[in-house]
Amino acid sequence: MSKYLEELTVSKKAVKSAAEIIQNYQTERNFSVDYKGKNDLVTEADVKAEEQILSIIESNFPADYILAEESAEELTLPEERTWLIDPIDGTTNFAHGFPVYCVSIGLWENRKPQVGVVLEVSSGELFTALNGHGAYRNGNPISVSKCDDPQKAMVGTGFPYNDMSLVDHYLQFFRMLMNNVQAVRRAGAASYDLCCVACGRFDGFYEYALNPWDVGAAALIVQEAGGIVSDWKGSDNWLLGRRIMAGNAVVHDFLLDEMENYFSEEERNGRREMI
Repeated sequence: MSKYLEELTVSKKAVKSAAEIIQNYQTERNFSVDYKGKNDLVTEADVKAEEQILSIIESNFPADYILAEESAEELTLPEERTWLIDPIDGTTNFAHGFPVYCVSIGLWENRKPQVGVVLEVSSGELFTALNGHGAYRNGNPISVSKCDDPQKAMVGTGFPYNDMSLVDHYLQFFRMLMNNVQAVRRAGAASYDLCCVACGRFDGFYEYALNPWDVGAAALIVQEAGGIVSDWKGSDNWLLGRRIMAGNAVVHDFLLDEMENYFSEEERNGRREMI
């Protein structure tokens, strides 16, 4: 039995409590919208949902370190217990009243993911995982797809909103996929995309310019569902390296191999100075 059961229970309580706040704002459609950067939105709902999550986490685990989107001052991952929190992953979707948008909470210890909880607010789908104990959707076990032919694969991706450094090669890679897989989809929330990999909706996923709170919970859910998570070079620098790829073994390896044809080694390396 996992020693993190209490943390899982608290995480589920926190995402559901935050989701109530988010849904109330969505129903009323009356909230402020500010910009942290070009195309980088933050709404009143983000702030209030994060405050609620922090209140719950801090009251239960006051000694733990927290890295949350709206309050993080620096991107570091210490060895000690660290909570990675995204109050609304998919804020732009939320601001426009368009699903999908998620609450994401992950717990890392010794720089390894231990707990992952993602709640897609508009549908109520709850994805959970404990390290070594499998992945679940609404309490039912899930696993990655068995697709063994990339031409039959559905692949998820995301588009950067403030880092356009790889756009030209990214679009070339996107065009290749359009000709070599069955479909490409973009939901607008990386945590949800990864959960779609975990439950077999997507066969693979890739994106860049993401932050730890975007992927810190959902990547564990993929791994516990039998999937592979890596950076764009096949190594484990995906949390802070701002390059992530996930999928079942066949589709992950297909994406990884094709990356070499469209991105230089430097472009695939990502950022490493924060590790």
